[in-house]
Amino acid sequence: MGGELRYEMGQNAYIKLVLHALKHKTSAVNGILVGRLSAVNDVVEISDSIPLFHSQIGLLPSLEIALMMVEEYFSEKGLSIVGYFHANERFDDAELSNVAKNIGDHIHRYFPQSALLLLDNKKLKAWSKGKDRSPVMQLYTKDSSRSWKLVGVDGSSRLTIREPSANIVLLDYISSKKWEDLVDFDDHLDDISKDWLNPELFK
Repeated sequence: MGGELRYEMGQNAYIKLVLHALKHKTSAVNGILVGRLSAVNDVVEISDSIPLFHSQIGLLPSLEIALMMVEEYFSEKGLSIVGYFHANERFDDAELSNVAKNIGDHIHRYFPQSALLLLDNKKLKAWSKGKDRSPVMQLYTKDSSRSWKLVGVDGSSRLTIREPSANIVLLDYISSKKWEDLVDFDDHLDDISKDWLNPELFK
């Protein structure tokens, strides 16, 4: 690969991680990004996001179980874990936490081109009320020897949403409180009949 790596996110992956943050407004939330590396044009294609936790998000045993189940399910589809997303607990906190860095490091060991996305809660709230349309995600990347570094926000050349109409669809989902239907891994561990793949969410 010769050029600068870019990240292209599918609409459903984008909507799911935003809905996860909206469902648990007073908690930190996190999740896994799934996709593949396209060596042809230096793009990491993020095709899905898996909401993980909204309580005790740094708990390693639960994380390991989740990562194994996600990897096992998606590897059969030719996909793998390509990144991590995180939203902080505090409304005004736009810093990358140690928990986010540590989990990001863990994933980076398996996929060196991994992305770390941080949601900006304050911008997201203004955005969902129609007051602001500035980016709500920050993109962090690193190479094998460095710490996580902010390299772009959604809408920049490094991080784009594949479908131009994604924000219109997301606004529709927000107005109908679609986040209430979202299941994360915490929900699944509490009640295994709840499907962490959210197969009904976009029907």
